[in-house]
Amino acid sequence: MTQWFLIYDGRQEGPYDIQQARQRVRADSGGHAWREGYADWVPISRVAELMEQTGGVPAPPSGRRASDDIDYRIVGSEMQFVEIELDPGESVIAEAGAMMYKDASITMEAIFGDGSSQGGGFTDKLFSAGKRILTGESLFMTLFTQSGQGKARAAFAAPYPGNIIPATLASLGGTLICQKDCFLCAARGVSVGIFFQRRIMTGLFGGEGFIMQKLEGDGLAFLHAGGTIVERVLSAGETLHVDTGCLVAMEPTVSFDIQQAGNIKTALFGGEGLFFARLTGPGRVWLQSLPFSRLAGRMLQASPQRGGGKDEGSLLGSLGTLIGGDR
Repeated sequence: MTQWFLIYDGRQEGPYDIQQARQRVRADSGGHAWREGYADWVPISRVAELMEQTGGVPAPPSGRRASDDIDYRIVGSEMQFVEIELDPGESVIAEAGAMMYKDASITMEAIFGDGSSQGGGFTDKLFSAGKRILTGESLFMTLFTQSGQGKARAAFAAPYPGNIIPATLASLGGTLICQKDCFLCAARGVSVGIFFQRRIMTGLFGGEGFIMQKLEGDGLAFLHAGGTIVERVLSAGETLHVDTGCLVAMEPTVSFDIQQAGNIKTALFGGEGLFFARLTGPGRVWLQSLPFSRLAGRMLQASPQRGGGKDEGSLLGSLGTLIGGDR
């Protein structure tokens, strides 16, 4: 018998059988649900098995704060940045150091965590900040607010070359799972949380560790990825094999696992590592052609300390660098 678990306002309930879960959903359909086979908690409004007897898709639960409605434009092709337009009172949260420029009427404030629980108590704020510690990020984020009259703009850029993915969480069911270092900025009200890998082998060899980031809310969030970005829509049961570092983000309905890269000879000498990620639909996934780890590895390999240099491709090799005065 399938066991269902539900979450309302951070409180977990269950296990329920399907009839008990449907009865609970009739009373309140604004939470999240999970059962065996799900990659992560899914908004109840997207679970057909629970919603089929409740009369359709529910409205957001009362008291839940909606994200600010912001406008934006993405500038550039190979090394992009995002410019966000704010009306009076609107805000955007960003990782520390991500700002490129801003109008003078936009104020900056360092906040504890992601700001999604600013209306809550100290414990809520501390928990929000603690989640960022687990993902390797700073305790603080920066809140940019238009405090003047009319519209104002602020721009944000990532610390390495790549492209920006705009994600409207409302159209993704309110949740998006992404790698730890790809979040750039988002409308105020978007929660930047954590997603735990339940499978030990996936956590050890999946390229992202046991902890990934989980974005929740109904507003715009912006992710950064290296190289060219590809979006794939996987149908139910469709499987895609991906290099573990090339996965940027996925919908929570996508199952993420790992698989050995061929036989022992292929795994050891094929140049693609021991494992690759196995993504199974349904749902959308976003992939990057140049993970930062791959770029950093090539730069480290070419450094003079590792025997590289600007003439490493020359037929003269080390003799060329000696004559050129680099050594």
